Amino acid sequence: MTGLILLAEAAGRLGLVSTVQFPLASTVLITTAELAADPEFLLDVGATFAAWALGLALTVAFAVPAGLLLGSVPAVERALRPVIEFLRPIPSVALIPLAAFVFTERLDMKIAMIMYAATWPILINTMYGLREVDPLAKETLRTFGFGRLAVLLRVSLPSTAPFIATGIRVAATIALILAISTELLAGGSDGIGAFIILAGSSPDGLTLTVAATVWAGVLGIATNGAFVLAERRLFHWHPGVAA
Repeated sequence: MTGLILLAEAAGRLGLVSTVQFPLASTVLITTAELAADPEFLLDVGATFAAWALGLALTVAFAVPAGLLLGSVPAVERALRPVIEFLRPIPSVALIPLAAFVFTERLDMKIAMIMYAATWPILINTMYGLREVDPLAKETLRTFGFGRLAVLLRVSLPSTAPFIATGIRVAATIALILAISTELLAGGSDGIGAFIILAGSSPDGLTLTVAATVWAGVLGIATNGAFVLAERRLFHWHPGVAA
């Protein structure tokens, strides 16, 4: 990464690329650092992460029980499989213009788009995790008279938890992408995406746009890193946990 930054800086300094179209890497880095102390930008970051957190929480509350139901009751899974296979491949970003007509409030639209896109990794991982539960452990509990719900709570859910955590980690990154994409494509007055749009009309528009985009990438990496760390600490015993 450092080498690429130095190469970009050298290309601009030597005139190999136009600094009008591609600002100097040093200029972008300075602007990126300045944004960390910009109250307006920090408010926009807070708005994006508020929608991200709410949307992700609602997604987990919906997708985990739905995945447990589909993974535990084959008849329900068979009935809903065609619907899932039809909806899952639809690009989430392509639905943003449609969502703009349906939702009048921008926050509601962001949450809806986050939930649509982030549901799939949690749902699929939960269903997959249930299939990996040791059948002997389930049969042992049934032998001792435990019912289906008790087996689910005592064996299936704990065994599936690492898979669910992985699904949530993937969904968290997707949720952040959708939050910013919705702000970019549907407009609005707050959020990182709205800041990037407004930055384009300022005198230093290109530099500000690139700097804000850099922050979006940094926040995405930090978010994923936090979830990876949480996975390692909570499920260090599980071989499938992210290394």
